[in-house]
Parts: sequence; C-alpha cells; structure tokens
Amino acid sequence: MADKPSQPTRSASQIEADLDATRDRLTSSVEHLIDQVHPNRIKQRGVARIKLLTDEYTERAKGLLFNTRGDLRKERLIAVGGGLAGFLTFVAVVRRIRRKRS
Repeated sequence: MADKPSQPTRSASQIEADLDATRDRLTSSVEHLIDQVHPNRIKQRGVARIKLLTDEYTERAKGLLFNTRGDLRKERLIAVGGGLAGFLTFVAVVRRIRRKRS
C-alpha cells in the first residue's frame, strides 16, 4: 500500500489564529449582508440616488439657462417662454372649442 502523504502539523496557536480569521471574515460577511437587506439602508440608498439625480438635472438645467460666466442665456429663455406661450394658447383654444360644442 502507498503511504498517505503526511499533512503538516500545526500548533494550537496556528489553529486558533485560523479560526479567529475565519470568524472575522464570517462576521464581516454577515454584517455586509445585513447592511444590504436592512430596510433603512435600502431607503437611505434610494434617497441618495434621488438626491444625486436631482442634483444632476439641476446642473443640466442651469447649464441650459446660464453660460459659463453665469450670465443668463436670453435667447434660450425667450425660446422657452415662446414655447410656453404657444402651449398655453393651444390649451385655451382647445378649451374654447370644447365649450362651444357643449
């Protein structure tokens, strides 16, 4: 019969150190899992995402209305105002037509 290769012998302190390291890794994994599924953390991550998106859209809107020096872009403001005026006029006309039909 072939002899089994002998496993290296470890001291009690080495085994205890391995157990401590394994326990620490397991504790860290469980804490990470709890952090991922806890309702308050899920809510906090959602709120943080919404704040980030809001900040991004605010900056985009500012970029559309203001130039790099911070001056108002009048031509864009006039275009937006004209579009809004056109939309309100359209709504008023549609409402008037509906009233006449009634």
